[in-house]
Amino acid sequence: MNPAHLPFDTEAMLQGLRGWVECESPTWDTAAVERMLDLAARDMAILGATIERISGQHGFAGCVRARFPHPRQGEPGILIAGHMDTVHPVGTLAKLPWRRDGNRCHGPGICDMKGGNYLSLEAIRQLIKASVTTPLPVTVLFTPDEEVGTPSTRDIIEAEAKRNKFVLVPEPGRPDNGVVTGRYAIARFNLEATGRPSHAGARLGAGRSAIREMARQIVAIDAMTTEDCTFSVGIVHGGQWVNCVATTCTGEALSMAKRQADLDRGVERMLALSGTTDDVAFKVTRGVTRPVWEPDSGTMALYDKARGIAEQLGMSLPHGSAGGGSDGNFTGALGIPTLDGLGVRGADMHTLNEYIEIDSLAERGRLMAGLLATLA
Repeated sequence: MNPAHLPFDTEAMLQGLRGWVECESPTWDTAAVERMLDLAARDMAILGATIERISGQHGFAGCVRARFPHPRQGEPGILIAGHMDTVHPVGTLAKLPWRRDGNRCHGPGICDMKGGNYLSLEAIRQLIKASVTTPLPVTVLFTPDEEVGTPSTRDIIEAEAKRNKFVLVPEPGRPDNGVVTGRYAIARFNLEATGRPSHAGARLGAGRSAIREMARQIVAIDAMTTEDCTFSVGIVHGGQWVNCVATTCTGEALSMAKRQADLDRGVERMLALSGTTDDVAFKVTRGVTRPVWEPDSGTMALYDKARGIAEQLGMSLPHGSAGGGSDGNFTGALGIPTLDGLGVRGADMHTLNEYIEIDSLAERGRLMAGLLATLA
């Protein structure tokens, strides 16, 4: 089966993808994410998949697991793992509407990662229409919380990955049409400063501002960044009344490293910031963590298979490790052959200019179809 001969229809793909993109699904809006999972479940049911809904926990939406009919159903096969949550709040469509501009198409979550998820289903659809039976059974797992570190579904992803031989992750492709064969380690931290209250006017000197302490610590945390390990604070909440010295201030920080040992040292440095100075307490606690994923022989063999298919399609397919985390961190770290970055090409993810390159829908769809049709 030559995937180049599969009749992918870019216009039809865009029409289907538009419904997904316009179903806004920010992580923290459980009902919104469930609506998106409903759409995906319906599309996969139409393709003949057996659909399972897995209840959510910790305030997050649930998961959808789809198993496609196969003579070897139940044996280890291929897992396609993607997330349906985005960073864009409901209402973002007013500022970032579905819009085509030449070879670009804009919309919230279109690149990260609804475009990649959709082309994966289109690859399955094309193989079904061509009466191609994949050598291995295919399972699709769509999850609700990747954008906040996968705190509620890591165990599901890892358990499902262990039941399969290969994991394909349609996160956005690299700008050079590359794929991802490794990802940096990532740790999240919860920050809390506790001061001493006072009136902001009459007795200002009696208070100790938690906001001031948080600001001081933010500068210190950013200054810890090196080539080997980065640190940044992305969320801060503090104070309740402008005429009161703030008693509490909270925040969240992120650290990223190319090697696990570097991240481990970074975690130690962050936790060491906890303490009390001048009656102001600062506390750092560790949040969710993504382990480093370094490519092994299994992942590289999987990449070689993908590269061969890409050459058949007339495309180059470079590879490398990537700084942004994904659920591929978990499956790759388990030693399960994993290929990430199989989704659409695009740019400006997590911004109000997020877009995909339209021609990559069919190109990457054929690559996915070729993998599904040949992995054994």
